[in-house]
Amino acid sequence: MRTALNRHLTTVRNLGILAHVDAGKTTLTERILYATGTTHRRGEVHDGTTVTDFDPQERDRGITIFAAAVSCAWDGHRINLIDTPGHVDFADEVERSLRVLDGAVAVFDAVAGVEPQSESVWRQADRHGVPRIAFVNKLDRAGADLDAAVASIRDRLHPAPLVVQLPIGAEDGFTGVVDLVRMRALIWADDAETVVPQPVPPDLRDEAHRRRRLLEEAVAELHPDALEEFCTAGALSEQTLAAALRDVTRTGDGVVVLCGSAYRNRGIEPLLDAVVAYLPSPLDVPPVRGTGGEERAADPEAPLAALAFKVSATPTGRLTYVRLYSGTIEKGDTVWDAGARRAERIGRILRVQADRHAQVDRAVAGDIVAVVGLKSARAGSTLCAPDAPIVLEPPGAAEPVVTVAVEARTSTDTDRLATALARLAEEDPSLVVRTDPETGQTVLSGMGELHLEVAVEKIRRGHGLDVGVGRPRVTYRETVVRGVSGHVHRHVKQDGGAGQFAHVVLDVEPLEAGFEFRSTVVGGRVPQEYVRAVEAGCRDALTEGPLGAHPVTGVRVTLTDGATHVKDSSEMAFRTAARFGLQGALRGCAMALLEPVVEVTVTVPEDAVGGVLGDLAARRGRISGSVTRAGSAVVTATVPLAELFGYATRLRSRTQGRGTFTARPTGYAPAPVTATAAR
Repeated sequence: MRTALNRHLTTVRNLGILAHVDAGKTTLTERILYATGTTHRRGEVHDGTTVTDFDPQERDRGITIFAAAVSCAWDGHRINLIDTPGHVDFADEVERSLRVLDGAVAVFDAVAGVEPQSESVWRQADRHGVPRIAFVNKLDRAGADLDAAVASIRDRLHPAPLVVQLPIGAEDGFTGVVDLVRMRALIWADDAETVVPQPVPPDLRDEAHRRRRLLEEAVAELHPDALEEFCTAGALSEQTLAAALRDVTRTGDGVVVLCGSAYRNRGIEPLLDAVVAYLPSPLDVPPVRGTGGEERAADPEAPLAALAFKVSATPTGRLTYVRLYSGTIEKGDTVWDAGARRAERIGRILRVQADRHAQVDRAVAGDIVAVVGLKSARAGSTLCAPDAPIVLEPPGAAEPVVTVAVEARTSTDTDRLATALARLAEEDPSLVVRTDPETGQTVLSGMGELHLEVAVEKIRRGHGLDVGVGRPRVTYRETVVRGVSGHVHRHVKQDGGAGQFAHVVLDVEPLEAGFEFRSTVVGGRVPQEYVRAVEAGCRDALTEGPLGAHPVTGVRVTLTDGATHVKDSSEMAFRTAARFGLQGALRGCAMALLEPVVEVTVTVPEDAVGGVLGDLAARRGRISGSVTRAGSAVVTATVPLAELFGYATRLRSRTQGRGTFTARPTGYAPAPVTATAAR
């Protein structure tokens, strides 16, 4: 039984499709589903007929917003595939997906090469240690250049690109590729549904042999067995080359590069073959590790360990998407939610095809499925066997940077809006809902303007609510420019019974980033347990700075002296003294306001560059670069986030709808207003 289950695991591939906006991820996913026989009609993004972009907003906007899981079969293998968003506002969707994937296909535009979000998702995959293969798409476009795209991969992403294909034809004449591993040509006729293997065309033989030699040399540098054979025989056999490519892909020492045109259905079959041949199965990845150090290997007969990575509300019920790392679940099983510390019952198990589902009786280690019946599980929850608990590290969530105020147009809809917002935050952990304590407004925070637009529109469409939205506000910070020394604060309170007494002396000075606390008190004037309370009180004080009640960062606080009372001192007294003491010290410091800044990459026609540069300068943008690619100009700049609201509409009007931009947070920078508060 165990042998059969392990054999099953070797035929499973869990992979994601990663790329910049408009590189062709969704089209590639649609062609994969068509090539594997999962669908019988090619879905098109521009027609709104894709399987994975099934949400009405995705079809209206023509972009992927929500990570969608699909499952298909190829050459005796089951491929569980997640089509991830390419827009930076939805990077958390990518993060949660990468947390549960074993491999990925990174898609690059053959004209643009590595684009900003391509680099971002590549770095995300690096952090998770996810092996990748690269697919250079759109070779049929004017200006497409495989070698230039590969050079940008090498220069900007720094892997060792291992190109295993040579294009046949260029731009409109692109008809196929030469497979450099098996030394054969693969030709796609316009009216053919499948690829036709042929001998390498005579006019490409010399170039194919030259590139095969370069591939062998590159692989020999990375793989000891390949190096030994290369030095002995002077070349690599097909079997040795394929095995070495598999090993260096799985270790991350190299990345196999393929090419094609997803829109024209060229290059899909070799890509699927490469997924099966080079990317790992669940048995090939290290055992998952719990926060307590426990390990669980991919064994269906081991105790259950699964991670919930996505929650979705559907008309038929609440779906929880899970990746099983070990063990087995069946319909009706009871599992333990380690985070909520409660038992849950599995109602149904579903094999997911985007918005369609097929019910299955069981799921085993290595599977990615959706389950119905879980009430408390959230994205990041660990599901495990009740008698063998384990807690898995949840996906990290980025800090929201843009906020809008939302309110129901009518008072009767206030409760419904609260319910809708709670469900929204449950499905997307990168959205944060809170009530502003000063204004009483309900505010929704997210990763960008588009992120919030999509969230509000989802409330309007999904719940039929008329929602009012205020201007987005950014999250400012305050920092210390010039500190103070020897700030004394004495906290004395006597109101009957035991009193409160704490005496602290604080030094405050600037720090490059974050918060640092230290104590130089000697002679036991402040006991160690009170020192910890002082640090906690200082952290309390940093939640609101003196300039505008914004969080404070970039500060070092040193406790230099203090005093205690034999009866009235306590941890609470010292925590209170530290909070009020640091608040007073900050009022005596020179403070500066920090605003979030983003790196903007704007792609526009060359004739619109002047207007775009002027507009960015008017938004306090600092231009960092400008290059020309295939008739378009790509401008990069650092711009305050507050100046970007409404920029998408402005850019479209300046470029007749031909301009696009992406933005990624890069931190905080001093705002134009610097204030000094004197005591």
